[in-house]
Amino acid sequence: MSAPKKTKRATPRSRLGKVAVMMGGKSAEREISLMSGSNVLEALLRQDIDAHAFDPAERDLAALKSDGYERVFLILHGRYGEDGTVQGALETMGIPYTGSGVMASALCMDKLRTKLVWLASGIPTPRHAVLTAESDWNAVAKELGLPLIVKPAHEGSSIGLTKVASVEKLAPAYELAAQCDSLVIAEEFIAGRELTAAFLNDRALPLIRIEAPEGNYDYQNKYFSDDTRYHCPSGLPVAQERELQATVMRAANALGCAGWGRADLMLREDGRAFLLEMNTAPGMTGHSLVPMAAKAAGIGFDELVVKILELAHVG
Repeated sequence: MSAPKKTKRATPRSRLGKVAVMMGGKSAEREISLMSGSNVLEALLRQDIDAHAFDPAERDLAALKSDGYERVFLILHGRYGEDGTVQGALETMGIPYTGSGVMASALCMDKLRTKLVWLASGIPTPRHAVLTAESDWNAVAKELGLPLIVKPAHEGSSIGLTKVASVEKLAPAYELAAQCDSLVIAEEFIAGRELTAAFLNDRALPLIRIEAPEGNYDYQNKYFSDDTRYHCPSGLPVAQERELQATVMRAANALGCAGWGRADLMLREDGRAFLLEMNTAPGMTGHSLVPMAAKAAGIGFDELVVKILELAHVG
């Protein structure tokens, strides 16, 4: 009589099933998404998770179902991935995914609607105006003051963004932003310290204070420059940091965010803070801020990636 076959016991990681790391996509942030996705994929593989790269710009989403994927780590940045479109498709297929749901993703991708929700919720955000080609530039400058910020409402990573110091530069700044998006906004410029606040589930992570060259935290200085300095701990008094963390969690809850995310904010010299935007699929590159904040909280990169994956959901 032959010995009974041993049943292989499931490891804690195998319960996560076959994982698609969705990266790349069709947005203007494709390059950064590929960088982030590669880091996430490598981290999951180091944890013996059955993870595979999946680029929706190159493969039909239907392949997720036919190829037996059981969970998706969404690390697409920008439109067609961070804006609720892919989230809706995954919910239709019943495949759990990381990050915020359809509504919150769509809201957070739209900087104008994000502001409207925050204003209705009593959360401080810079004053703004919607711009068109027929806007009265003098009136905009008078209303918001100079300098001010002009940016497309549906782009991230400072793409199409201009800091405008004179009325004469408003029209060119609008035209640049309008090349990226049909909806363009002007925003009051807040002088002060630039901060970012990440959260993991319902936990606020330590704040990071950013010092970019000449105060210009643009695409280059976000992802490719070694001259940008990051301070974590932020150097703020403990009570003030906790208050800002609480405000960020309120802001995330007002938008319906879930899983993980990161808010960007400015802190004026008088102590008033203003939230700029909410990122529902933040970068995970070598210069990215969520891993930096997690590390300060005692969470290594691989552990962070697994924790985010464990929070995957449908709806």
